Amino acid sequence: MTVSHITTHVLDAAQGLPAPGIAVQLFAKNAGEWTLVAEAVTDADGRAKQLGPERVPGGTYRLHFDTGSYFASRNTPTFYPEAVLTFVTDDEAAHYHVPLLLSPFAYSTYRGS
Repeated sequence: MTVSHITTHVLDAAQGLPAPGIAVQLFAKNAGEWTLVAEAVTDADGRAKQLGPERVPGGTYRLHFDTGSYFASRNTPTFYPEAVLTFVTDDEAAHYHVPLLLSPFAYSTYRGS
């Protein structure tokens, strides 16, 4: 199994557990427009390892997480029905891991390894 160049991991910080079943879309910015590159759903460990190609060129990318459906499936109200993370890749040899720490009323991220 090959891991994609860009991966993510969603943790439900309110529960202290991985967040499975979250739809994730990867977009690339080309000539000012966002183009869909890939789609995935987080696995039982909250990870999306096959999110797009093995290599992507340097540029601006965006991860879109459908957090509203995740919380709705748990009968949990949320202030954020989606989370959108925009970031820049500049090293075509590097792996980019972009985690999302999620709760119903807050989220954060960081550059993972």
